[in-house]
Amino acid sequence: MSEVFEGYERQYCEISASLSRKCAAASALDGEKKKQKLSEIQADVQESELLIRKMDLEARSLQPSVKAGLLAKLREYKSDLSSVKSEVKRVSAPNAHQATREELLEAGMSDTLALQLTFSITCPGVCPNELLLLLLTVTCVDDYIGKSKKILASMSKRMDRNKWIVGGIIAALIFAILFILYFKFAH
Repeated sequence: MSEVFEGYERQYCEISASLSRKCAAASALDGEKKKQKLSEIQADVQESELLIRKMDLEARSLQPSVKAGLLAKLREYKSDLSSVKSEVKRVSAPNAHQATREELLEAGMSDTLALQLTFSITCPGVCPNELLLLLLTVTCVDDYIGKSKKILASMSKRMDRNKWIVGGIIAALIFAILFILYFKFAH
């Protein structure tokens, strides 16, 4: 294994452990001290991202037999960093509902349960069945729009093809008329 990669890896592990401790400490703080701790955490997160990018470049420059193992470690480190980021968002959010909502929106979850949770947080008086009905309606409308686009595209192709056929027939008739007139007046 590359010594450079190992150096980056050691630095990353130290920063990651530090981040975990700082997140735990920041959740207990309030006010200005919390903001200061969160800015320290953000700086460490950025440094961790930089180290991961450096490790990625280093791993990709190595031989394929070594590269596979290092890239697997990198995937682990990336998932670890993303969990730390979500923890930072949870700590920095003013309330728990806001943090949950942001997590769901960032993750891009289109799962019905996630959608219900987000909707129930933002609009607590709405029934989940209404939400499902609305979701199904939107899905059906989307399907109909897709079908309509296909139908319009096929109609457009048919119109073009029919224009060429009619144009060909007209050209053939004009040619036939000219041919008949030529022989009628030439002889």
